[in-house]
Amino acid sequence: MNLPNRITLARICLIPIMMFFLLMNFSFYPEPIHWGSFQLSFNHLIAAVIFLLAASTDGIDGYIARKYNMVTNLGKLLDPLADKLLVSAVLISLVELGRCDSWIAIVIISREFAVTGLRQVALLEGKVVAASKWGKIKTVIQIVAISLLLLNNFPFQFVSIPVDDIAIWAAALVTIYSGIDYFVKNKDLLELHNA
Repeated sequence: MNLPNRITLARICLIPIMMFFLLMNFSFYPEPIHWGSFQLSFNHLIAAVIFLLAASTDGIDGYIARKYNMVTNLGKLLDPLADKLLVSAVLISLVELGRCDSWIAIVIISREFAVTGLRQVALLEGKVVAASKWGKIKTVIQIVAISLLLLNNFPFQFVSIPVDDIAIWAAALVTIYSGIDYFVKNKDLLELHNA
């Protein structure tokens, strides 16, 4: 249980705490933050901060593991699992809150399952499906989109531009494209496995 794995586990542990603040409605909280037409409840602000904190640890654990030669099989399992749990949990919560269309959450979560399945097939063949450029772009766009949804489109709410909606649509489209890209570039794995 080295430092990178502890960081990854901390990210997983932050997920239920984030969901607690995101989904619970406490009467003892102060009044929501008001600023002109902008409004944000304190529990959603706390959930957004926790999400950003958890998302920021994504690159840190991998960087430390590679730089200090601390890569472990446990880390290889936990790191992608933590990412998928974090994104899936917050998207499902946002659907429940009416902040995200269910089809977008289904598309994003389904892509994660599909690529995970592809990686499992690759492991059976003794190969590794490395993270692609589009996969990394997808992750960044997802984090930006989810953050904007959690923060009620702050600060773009002040100029009446729905950047949160645009970003989540962009995240869905890039997610679809990156998923297709993984399967096209690794189609030989599926052919080999079927053979």
